[in-house]
Amino acid sequence: MTDVKIPALGESISSGILAKWHVKDGDTVTRGQALFELETDKITSEGQAEVSGRISLKAAVGAEVGIGQVVAVIDESAGAPTVPAAAPEAKAEAKAPKADLPLSPAARRVATETSVDPATVAGTGKGGRVTKGDLLAAVETPPAAPAPAAPAPKAATPVVPAAPMTPVATGGRSTRSKLSPLRKRIAERLVAAQQTAAILTTFNEVDMSAVMALRKKLQEDFTARHGVKLGFMSFFVKAVVQALQAIPAVNAQLEGDELIQNNFYDVGVAVGTERGLLVPVVRDCDRLTFAGIEKAIGDYAKKARDGKIKIDDLQGGVFTISNGGIYGSMLSTPILNPPQSAILGLHNIKERAVVVDGQIVIRPIMYLALSYDHRVVDGKEAVTFLNHIKQAIEDPSRLLFGL
Repeated sequence: MTDVKIPALGESISSGILAKWHVKDGDTVTRGQALFELETDKITSEGQAEVSGRISLKAAVGAEVGIGQVVAVIDESAGAPTVPAAAPEAKAEAKAPKADLPLSPAARRVATETSVDPATVAGTGKGGRVTKGDLLAAVETPPAAPAPAAPAPKAATPVVPAAPMTPVATGGRSTRSKLSPLRKRIAERLVAAQQTAAILTTFNEVDMSAVMALRKKLQEDFTARHGVKLGFMSFFVKAVVQALQAIPAVNAQLEGDELIQNNFYDVGVAVGTERGLLVPVVRDCDRLTFAGIEKAIGDYAKKARDGKIKIDDLQGGVFTISNGGIYGSMLSTPILNPPQSAILGLHNIKERAVVVDGQIVIRPIMYLALSYDHRVVDGKEAVTFLNHIKQAIEDPSRLLFGL
């Protein structure tokens, strides 16, 4: 017998919520197979099987579990004879629609928030997969009387107690559930930032014509050579690095009564996930090429959305860029990511009438917002910093010469 334990994830993490089992009690698992998802106040990570065999679950979905706690046991002696028999069974199940098919992150979230059992919902997706729309339709159609009948098979083979964090219905018009550890941590950090820093925001607008033209001109060759698309973010990361070098005060932070001046350029790029906002850090951006930055951002975004981001990936940044424009935001005042002293907010690009050389012309314009800690950064420094970014984006050749 081999115990399946909650792994250590970092010095500051002592427990988490068992968000999901990828296997059922009595399943045959193989070494390296993903077994469960653990959600903490910082990240969501997967636990894997160290050996092959038959698994017995010892903890419920939604239970709070400590680091080192045994959540399942794998009987290695039962692994060998069962594996061959399980293969054809898996094929048969693959053809069967419904809950045996994995849910998308969006559908999984709806299922969690509404208490709808996916096993009771007829899937309309590919191969009978239950979609987010199927679950929402089930919520709006109360003839879900058959729903109580579906859990019966689960009750026939009880393994663990019912999950304690299942949302509680209140009259059919709303549901109530506890905050996830990650969402709770985000809330705490946002409130702390507002209460402890003297946050001020300065704005500017930038003409994206030059960057868009350069990107269009080089996109095909860039993608063919580097295997990744040239996005806007790498331009802004490079512009931020040069602005930090020109205005070092923005690359400083308070720690107690001491001011720490950072001389490195690790830039956080905010990534939206199903569970909340994460800010993985791209290291040494001053040494990376545009392709290196794009690859790093793409890799982090995939890891974040797959729940495979690590604590080290989120720590140590000196500055953050948050792009609300991808969701259609026109203007916002981003909140600091402590202990950093500044954050740049990017917004939607819209064609606007502007005056150029005395003529009214149409240009693709983006609003920029720089929030900063006024205890560390003076207004003059903040405005100058944002102007450096504006100049670099409107004339990308400046990025080549460090101007």
